[in-house]
Amino acid sequence: MFVLRSILFAIVLVVVTPPYALFGFLTFPLPARMRHRIITSWAPLVNWFIWHLLGIRYRVIGAENIPAGPAVILAKHQSAWETIALQVIFPPLCYVLKRELLRVPFFGWGLAQIPGIAIDRKAGKDALAQVVEQGRARLGEGYWVAVFPEGTRVAPGTTRRYKIGGAFLARRAGVPVVPVAHNAGEFWRRNAFFKRPGEIVVSIGPLIEVKGRKVEAINREAEEWIEGEMLRLFPHHYAANGGVAKVLSGAGEEAAPRS
Repeated sequence: MFVLRSILFAIVLVVVTPPYALFGFLTFPLPARMRHRIITSWAPLVNWFIWHLLGIRYRVIGAENIPAGPAVILAKHQSAWETIALQVIFPPLCYVLKRELLRVPFFGWGLAQIPGIAIDRKAGKDALAQVVEQGRARLGEGYWVAVFPEGTRVAPGTTRRYKIGGAFLARRAGVPVVPVAHNAGEFWRRNAFFKRPGEIVVSIGPLIEVKGRKVEAINREAEEWIEGEMLRLFPHHYAANGGVAKVLSGAGEEAAPRS
């Protein structure tokens, strides 16, 4: 059954996304906040199909930790699911994304109309400056900023070195960090066409304050909470590795176990 559901979901995306993206592109004369509201309405629509067609539900724990004002979200990254769902959980939200994505036909054209943080990853250290400059502007406009500190999607039970960009932005902007753990990769794996039904648990951690702290300490606290929460909530992900996470190198190979 999940095979048929996955095929139908793919058809839904093909039918819905191009006209939605084209419509989004045509919103360019409108104010930025209105463009964002119109274009990101795609997320709850698709999330409805994820819930009712794919059978992938989700529940949030720790919602009381969500602050009243915008903050930097540092989230686990396992699938495409969280790029959709976080927009529903933390509106209005923008992402740090690769500038090349804005050139993707239809999808990128619509994405370009949403206030976001588009960076050139080839810029090296200048990419961090781009994140801070654009990120402070978005936070000042009232948007949440979501960052995936591992840099790319990782399989359940694994992790990568947490990059400091999100923590650096939070420190420079003077806003707190909100750590987020979840098990989306258990049902929606990286680059997998077929998705399996189940319940995703999204855990929102206590605010991490940044005032008077070093960036490395902020980043380390976020990493320790996220990885600790992953192990607490989803111990079955780590059983094959003796109850610890596999730490992946930049090439995607296992480097060392995390104790």
